[in-house]
Amino acid sequence: MTVNALEAKSFDQPDEKRRPPKTQVDVVTLGDTTLGRFTFEPGWRWSETVKTVVNTDTCQVNHVGICTAGTLTVEMADGSRATVSPGHAYTIPAGHDAWVEGDEAFVGYEVMSAATFAKPA
Repeated sequence: MTVNALEAKSFDQPDEKRRPPKTQVDVVTLGDTTLGRFTFEPGWRWSETVKTVVNTDTCQVNHVGICTAGTLTVEMADGSRATVSPGHAYTIPAGHDAWVEGDEAFVGYEVMSAATFAKPA
């Protein structure tokens, strides 16, 4: 990856917003790189919210990010699970469901999936 220009953008004024139920995806593009701020409200579950937009049985997006708030549990199709909390960096391969744990919204910043997550196919 090569950076060719100095740029700064705010997630509070994103290039694109996606708003499935209980979901806020704010996307900024800097050069050839697309980044996302993902905010999932308490009660959010991929299979009940984003699935209604993308129409796949499991999330088919690969994720690389860092959690800054809230707690997210991810379950792979094989039943393996991991929980992501503030300060965790994470990778999640395609083929999963996920849900917010507790009463605090999950906030994650992602560098890999922002171009396609929660976007109708």
